Amino acid sequence: MKSKYVKEFFFFPDICIMCGICLVSFGFLIPNLATIGSWIAFAIGMAAYAATEYFTHRFLFHLRTPKNPFFLKLLKRLHYDHHSNPHDLHLLFLPLWYTLPNILIAGTIAYFISASFVIANAFIAGVILFLLFYEWKHYIAHRPITPVSPWGRWMKKVHLWHHYKNENYWYGVTNPVFDLALGTFQDQKNVELSQTARNLEQRDSKKLDL
Repeated sequence: MKSKYVKEFFFFPDICIMCGICLVSFGFLIPNLATIGSWIAFAIGMAAYAATEYFTHRFLFHLRTPKNPFFLKLLKRLHYDHHSNPHDLHLLFLPLWYTLPNILIAGTIAYFISASFVIANAFIAGVILFLLFYEWKHYIAHRPITPVSPWGRWMKKVHLWHHYKNENYWYGVTNPVFDLALGTFQDQKNVELSQTARNLEQRDSKKLDL
């Protein structure tokens, strides 16, 4: 893999800031790695983001076009415009105004459940690490990069089906587990070509035209 893509990823402002936050979180986590609770919370955080990856993508980012201009503007930045311009670097990553409040809310909930800063921080460390993994896999899917492993090459192909074949399938970016479990993973040969995969805003109008 060319070093220029690694630099492009890690020096993108939003990713750079998230990496900094991740390092701070891990700085607090390392002294507590001897406790089983920290490992469990860390694993739960990673699993939580793995689930969030699918459910947010499917049920929030693919909401039917809102009538409210403000909410439409939010969804356009979060996802609609990414479908219109899948390789636009500035649309590949989740914006900080979206990720940071969600991480803060998740951390607050974890703290109130556990009553422990150590456990809450371990949970957040897991969330952020999987978030960065997701961002990396998503970045690779849309840049002229050939993943090293067969699994990586397959997941890239699957994600591009979502963008260029049919937006109603293949929501997973890092893995297909929830797609398989919830019926949104299909053999692409059996899925019809969608006319709105590149324009999510037009889904309702296309439906009315039928």
